Amino acid sequence: MIQHLKKTVSCVNVLTLAYQSLGVIYGDLSTSPLYVYKTTFSGKLSLHEDDEEIFGVFSFIFWTFTLIALFKYVFIVLSADDNGEGGTFALYSLLCRYAKLRVLPNHQEMDEKLSTYATGSPGETRQSAAVKSFFEKHPKSQKGLLIFVLLGTCMAIGDSVLTPTISVLSAVSGVKLKIPQLHENYVVIISCIILVAIFSVQRFGTHRVAFIFAPISTAWLLSISSIGVYNTIKWNPHIVSALSPVYMYKFLRNTGVEGWVSLGGVVLSITGVETMFADLGHFSSLSIKVAFSFFVYPCLILAYMGEAAFLSKHHEDIQRSFYKAIPGLAVTSVMLVTTCLMSLVMAIVWKQKAITVLAFLLCFGSVELLYFSSCVYKIPEGGWIPILLSLTFMSVMYIWNYGTTKKHEFDVENKVSIDRIVALGPSIGMVRVPGIGLVYTNLVTGVPAVFGHFVTNLPAFHRVLVFVCVKSVQVPYVGEEERFVISRVGPKEYGMFRSVVRYGYRDVPREMYDFESRLVSAIVEFVETEPGTQEGCDSLRMRKEETLEIMEAKEAGVAYILGQSYAKAKQSSSVLKKLAVDVVFAFMSTNCRGTDVVLNVPHTSLLEVGMVYYV
Repeated sequence: MIQHLKKTVSCVNVLTLAYQSLGVIYGDLSTSPLYVYKTTFSGKLSLHEDDEEIFGVFSFIFWTFTLIALFKYVFIVLSADDNGEGGTFALYSLLCRYAKLRVLPNHQEMDEKLSTYATGSPGETRQSAAVKSFFEKHPKSQKGLLIFVLLGTCMAIGDSVLTPTISVLSAVSGVKLKIPQLHENYVVIISCIILVAIFSVQRFGTHRVAFIFAPISTAWLLSISSIGVYNTIKWNPHIVSALSPVYMYKFLRNTGVEGWVSLGGVVLSITGVETMFADLGHFSSLSIKVAFSFFVYPCLILAYMGEAAFLSKHHEDIQRSFYKAIPGLAVTSVMLVTTCLMSLVMAIVWKQKAITVLAFLLCFGSVELLYFSSCVYKIPEGGWIPILLSLTFMSVMYIWNYGTTKKHEFDVENKVSIDRIVALGPSIGMVRVPGIGLVYTNLVTGVPAVFGHFVTNLPAFHRVLVFVCVKSVQVPYVGEEERFVISRVGPKEYGMFRSVVRYGYRDVPREMYDFESRLVSAIVEFVETEPGTQEGCDSLRMRKEETLEIMEAKEAGVAYILGQSYAKAKQSSSVLKKLAVDVVFAFMSTNCRGTDVVLNVPHTSLLEVGMVYYV
C-alpha cells in the first residue's frame, strides 16, 4: 500500500513538472510554425511553390524534428546530465572530471572526494584512454576545448537574443491579416510591450512563471494541432505520404541550390530544442521527456502537417517574410557543439565503443552540418547578427578567464613564506592584535603576496588569522557538510588557519549572512578533532584552551582583509595582450561586482589592500 502511494506521488510530481515545463521550455518550439514555411519559401525558392516542394519541406521538417529533437535530445542527450544539471557547461564539467582536465587553477586532490564528484567505475576502454592521453599530451587542446564550449554557449546567447523577438513579432504581425489597417510601427510597439511584460515576470522565479505560461502554451499547442488535423482532412489528406523520406530527395533534386539554401528556414522548426537540455536543472529528465514525447511532439507535427496541407491548395498564401536575420546559424552551431561534446562524453564518461560514438557523430552531425552549411550561405543577408553577438560574448568570457588565470599565476609565483613573515616581526615591530582576521585569497597553499604587502606597510595582524579561499569546483552543487576544508598554516603557536570554501557552478552563496559563525564553528571542530594529535589530559586541555582563545577572538571582532589587485600587462607584452589586459579586462574588473559585494562583507569590518599585478 505504501509503495503504491509512493508511486502515485511520484507520477503526480512527474506530471506536474511536465506541465510546468510547457510554460518555460517549449515557447520557441511552439511558436516556430508562425514563420518556418514563409521563411523557407522566401528568396528564390518562391519560384518553386508546387505541391511536391511543399511536401518536401514538410518531410524535412518531420524528419529533422524526429531525428534531432526526439531521438538525439530526448533519448540520448538528456541522459548526459551532471547531477541533474544540463547544458553545454554540464557536459564540459563531466568531461573535465572524467578526463581529469585541470581547467580550474586552484584544483585540489581533495575536491575529487566530494560526493557529487563521482566519476563512476575506474575501468578504462581503449577509446577513453586514448582521448584522455590526447588531452594530457596536448595542453593546447584543452584551451581549444574551452574556446569550443564558450562558442557554443555564446551562440545560444546570440540565439536567445533574437528568437523571442522574432516569435513575438511574427505573432503580432498575424493580427494584420484581420486588421489590415494596422500600421507596421504599431506592430513593433505592441511587440516591444509584450516582450517587456514577458521578461518582467522572470524575476518571480521559474515555477511561478511556469504556472503562468503553462496554460497559455497548452492552449496554443492544442489549438494549432486541432487546426492542423482540420486542415489535413479538409484540404489535402495525401500530405501524410510526405512522411516518407523520399520526398526530401525529390525536393533537393527539383530545387537544387535554391532548395539547399532554403534549409536554413527548415532548421527554425527546432529553434529552442537546446532549451530542453539547458533547463534540465529546473525540472527533471523524465518530466521533460514525457512532456515532449506525448504532447509537444505530436502537437507540432500535426500543426506543420496541417499547414502544409493548406498551403498545397493555397500557394498564394505562402507569405513573404523579411525575417532574413532569424538566427538559424546560431541554432545549428549550438547543436553541433552539443553533438561533438556528447561524442566525447560517450567515449570518456559512458565508455562506449568507437563504432557507437562514430555512429552517433555521423548520424546527427551530418544532418546538422547540412543545415549549418545552408545557414552559412545566408550570413551576408543577416546571419552575421547572431555571429557578431556570439563572438562579442565569447571574447568577453575568454578575456575574463585569461585575466583571472594570469592573476592567479602571479599569486602562485609571488607567494611568500609565513615563517619568513613571522621572522621579520621583531625587525619591523610587528604586533598581534585581538580578534580574528580573515584574509581572502585565491591560493589554496602558501601565503598571498598581498598579505606580505599588508604587513610590510602595517606591521600588525590579528591573534587568530584565517586565510580564506572561496573557490568553484567542477560539480554543480556542494553539500553543506562538505563546504569547508580547514587546515593549519604553520605550527599551533602561530594561531593561523586556512579555510577553503567550496561552491559548485550552480551554487548560490546564500549563507554568507552567517559566514562568521559557520567559519568559526568549522575551525573549532577542526581543532577538537585535529588528526595527528596525541590523546591525553594535556592534549585535551590544550585543545580547550585553543578553542577558548578562538571564541574570545571572535568576541573581540572579525576583520575582513581583501586584496584589491589591479592587473597590468608587462612592458614587454604584445599590443594584443596589452589591449586585452589593460583595456578590456580592466574595464570589466572596474564594472563588475566587487569582491566585498559578492562575499557580502560588512563595510564596517572591511580593510582593502591595493596591489598591482604585472602579468
